[in-house]
Amino acid sequence: MSVEDRPEHAEDVIELLVGQHMLIRDLFAEVQTATGEHRAEAFARLVHLLAVHETAEEEVVHPLARRGIDGGEQVVEDRLHEEREAKEALVRLEGMDLGSEEFDAALALLRDSVLQHAHYEEAYEFRHLRGRYDQDRLETLAAQVRMAEKAAPTHPHPGNETAVKNLTVGPVLAVFDRVRDAMRGGGSQGG
Repeated sequence: MSVEDRPEHAEDVIELLVGQHMLIRDLFAEVQTATGEHRAEAFARLVHLLAVHETAEEEVVHPLARRGIDGGEQVVEDRLHEEREAKEALVRLEGMDLGSEEFDAALALLRDSVLQHAHYEEAYEFRHLRGRYDQDRLETLAAQVRMAEKAAPTHPHPGNETAVKNLTVGPVLAVFDRVRDAMRGGGSQGG
């Protein structure tokens, strides 16, 4: 059955992740222009989305790309390096005064880095996965990504960039993060 013959086209993993990349871009813009409590809320949403998004990619997408595309090992290693740098930057940002010039400068650098990372994923991973796997497999992967996001930590944890670490240490970190979010009043971030 072709995609056109289906009653409804289910979202596939690439559509899901590219859509999240667009939302991440929009959240960066919102944080950059907002002030006060609105800025804090937008930044909390950005941190949450980046944390769960990257964890899901590390658990579901990167292992598939590593095995399934030509040069996958190096492509994934490059993405993991970028993800670790972004997590380290996010940890630093979480400790800053959101109204400071230092925060603004660090946020702009992180934005540029994250958007470049998203571009590389789309060009060097997603495009090849779409060519390698059929629509049913890509839709199944979207469901797996959504499940991984529900169990993912809600804050960055540099050093947990592998599927194995995410699956062994991640659940403990996720519980810790969600308790911390609830205590800070940020328990409604999703996930």
